[in-house]
Amino acid sequence: MKKLLLIMFIGLFPGIAHAERLVAVISLSKQTMDVTLDEELIYHWNISSGKIGYETPPGYYNAQRKYEMWRSRTYDNAPMPYAVFFYQGYAVHGTEAVKRLGSAASHGCIRLNTYNAKKFYDLVSQVGMNETLIEVRK
Repeated sequence: MKKLLLIMFIGLFPGIAHAERLVAVISLSKQTMDVTLDEELIYHWNISSGKIGYETPPGYYNAQRKYEMWRSRTYDNAPMPYAVFFYQGYAVHGTEAVKRLGSAASHGCIRLNTYNAKKFYDLVSQVGMNETLIEVRK
């Protein structure tokens, strides 16, 4: 039923993400990310999203591009391992600041433990970016 509602919702808004095999649901209020593959929950991770003034934009997105290692051109060449970009310069990526996971602390990206970011990156590689939906909820 949930899948049918999502398909109906997406049908009302052309151009919105339409993937469904791999789904990452990011809760900004809980600072968590749930990953489902073929509708089965496989991971539940703590994240860090954008802090005040750098909020992560809610919405439905497909993965757009990915890099095993990316360096931020905006923030002092900061490393962004296993980056999966989903909207403009926003990405899900690894971080060494694991003590900040569970609280809003980034400049808008979704940060994960690097080990978990690699798992997500590998899943996106296996399933495909067009089959990956990233849903950011308030």
